[in-house]
Amino acid sequence: MNPTELHDLLSRFQRGEVALDAVQANLLDRLRAQPYEDLGFARVDLHRSARKGFPEVVFGEGKTPSQIAAIAARIVHHGHTLLVTRASAEAFEAVRQALPDAVFHPQARIIERRAGEIPPGTGSILVAVAGTSDLAVAEEAAITAEVMNNPVDRLYGVGVDGL
Repeated sequence: MNPTELHDLLSRFQRGEVALDAVQANLLDRLRAQPYEDLGFARVDLHRSARKGFPEVVFGEGKTPSQIAAIAARIVHHGHTLLVTRASAEAFEAVRQALPDAVFHPQARIIERRAGEIPPGTGSILVAVAGTSDLAVAEEAAITAEVMNNPVDRLYGVGVDGL
């Protein structure tokens, strides 16, 4: 359960739309659930959004496309936003088989699928880079911040002399 879902449940209780027993049962069921799902090759942290405000981010480098697809499917199954960094085009094709609405950002090497509301960040994030050799990592940072619901400004090609 993420903060938005908890707020919705408690708001419905406050308005009298949900009985106290139903709220208690729902919360106890979620507390009893394992905080992770063991896939054999990875443990997916399902409670991270409740603890940190954003679900687990998958570091794709070193994982096979099928492993990334399996992890992605479990994250989305539980209603969370998906963010895979350092992903290959092959990994995206595997993810897209399970999640046709996933999006791939080739320059940033990010796979994403947004779900539900993520609390907004505070302030804006500026991603500044000197030259084109830094664009891939800059886009990785910028898109990661955007998926986490932060406003992002990009300042690319400022060069060392421009600073």
